[in-house]
Amino acid sequence: MARKLDLLLTAIAPAIWGSTYLVTTELLPAGYPLTVSLLRALPAGLLLLLLVRQLPKGIWWGRVFVLGALNFAIFWWLLFIAAYRLPGGVAATVGAIQPLLVIGLARLVLGSPVRAVSIAAAIAGIGGVALLILTPQAALDPIGIAAGLACAVSMAAGTVLSRRWQPPVSPLTVTAWQLTAGGLLLLPAALWLEPALPVPSIANLLGFAWLGLVGAALTYILWFRGLARLEPAVVSPLGFLSPMTAVILGWSVLGQSLSPAQLAGGVVVLASVWLSQRGAQPARPPVVLAPAR
Repeated sequence: MARKLDLLLTAIAPAIWGSTYLVTTELLPAGYPLTVSLLRALPAGLLLLLLVRQLPKGIWWGRVFVLGALNFAIFWWLLFIAAYRLPGGVAATVGAIQPLLVIGLARLVLGSPVRAVSIAAAIAGIGGVALLILTPQAALDPIGIAAGLACAVSMAAGTVLSRRWQPPVSPLTVTAWQLTAGGLLLLPAALWLEPALPVPSIANLLGFAWLGLVGAALTYILWFRGLARLEPAVVSPLGFLSPMTAVILGWSVLGQSLSPAQLAGGVVVLASVWLSQRGAQPARPPVVLAPAR
């Protein structure tokens, strides 16, 4: 029962991340990927730091900045490059290789077993995401593809290292440290490479509040909590829920159509997530019957 609750709470994070595209396109100014990433990470991280009132010590300073770079600064920067240079379907499909990368990295770094069921579920999830959002007219840009692959590698490495490096603090504190570190790493890049934001509108402020407080602070508390309790190969496939949520929101909020292929893709995604969880469950010990007397 506790495991199911951990899975459910962790799955909330990628489900909410699926709203990022809708919020970004409908509520935020276009053309500021680094600045948007900065404003998503740093204010939320500083707010959480004020709540926890605790800083890293010793070796954790370096580890926090490595994790902040992998999970936030590098990941979000490459994610936006891929999104700008590739159609959304191609970018999401390329990024869907992350669970496969996590399986390999978890084997190398953590010594986790490689299960055939987990590999099959990850491959099925990639196919499901492709059915959900990949169109026949999608163009392939080499730089965009490279950014998408590197983005998946960054998040996969951050996921595995977040499991390996677990400081003796709460998930709230871990999230505060990493968000702040990621935001500080994004700050010079945003100031140097992008012009100043225009005066924000009410819609802009609502969008930034949602992405920062809900899409970053709340969701990553749940995500890091899940990584502390579950294997990376169990947590990573939950990310397939993000593009599925994006498609559902596009249909329900923006009035976008849903094709039979997309519906089939949604079923495949859900099946792959279920299969990945079943495949990762520890085997039950055999029942030993007492001899008859």
